[in-house]
Amino acid sequence: METVVQKENPTVKKKTVHLIIERQDDPNSNPYIDEFEVEYAPGMNVIACLMAIQRNPVNKAGKKVAPVVWEMNCLEEICGICMMVINGKPRQACTALVDKLEQPIRLKPARTFPVVRDLVIDRSRMFDALKKVKAWVPIDGTYDLGPGPRMPEKDRQWAYELSRCFTCGACLEACPNVNDRQPFLGPFIFPQVRLFNAHPTGAMHKADRLEAFMGEGGMQNCGNAQNCVEVCPKGIPITTAIAAVNRQGTYYAIGAWLKK
Repeated sequence: METVVQKENPTVKKKTVHLIIERQDDPNSNPYIDEFEVEYAPGMNVIACLMAIQRNPVNKAGKKVAPVVWEMNCLEEICGICMMVINGKPRQACTALVDKLEQPIRLKPARTFPVVRDLVIDRSRMFDALKKVKAWVPIDGTYDLGPGPRMPEKDRQWAYELSRCFTCGACLEACPNVNDRQPFLGPFIFPQVRLFNAHPTGAMHKADRLEAFMGEGGMQNCGNAQNCVEVCPKGIPITTAIAAVNRQGTYYAIGAWLKK
């Protein structure tokens, strides 16, 4: 029986994805633009495009270049590390599907943060902010203290929503009050302050937390633009947290004044 072999038609042009990427070779160099075309595949995301460039780092002009550098880990919107500016909006590259993006797809690093290289950024400012407001539950030593106090179920449910923050930095990139002209810690810190102030054990540092957050870069620097809610990939109720923490701060300040 004769086997029929179908040959590819060389005249049929394969579908491609056009990417325009803002790159930077090191923290002190100037940014520049590189364009790429990669072969399209159904269901591909921005990470798949970057991986295709990594396998074959040849730009649209046919020049071999250094592979584009970016960060990724979970690939299911849990770690937050692949956040970048995609078509003008800060979001996770792993859930940015090519079929739902306008081409050319424009990728930029989140320049609210120092750029390390290409699309890789330094998020140290977020972790410094968490340390400033004591965003943790304190323990006395490492020995077993037994079960801690329980939270009522109704409080645990909204506290869980606040705990979903994975410090991706999208809210800082979108916030007009996070810039070089003022020391604002960023919108993400409001839910963290509210979360740990509400925790039965974390509440022991509530006064210290509010003191820190009422200081430089704290609640007074929030302009309530609400861009943070629009870009948060986890749908965290940031504006509700802003209102709650501002109320806590006001009560604390009045109480401190009355004690004088």
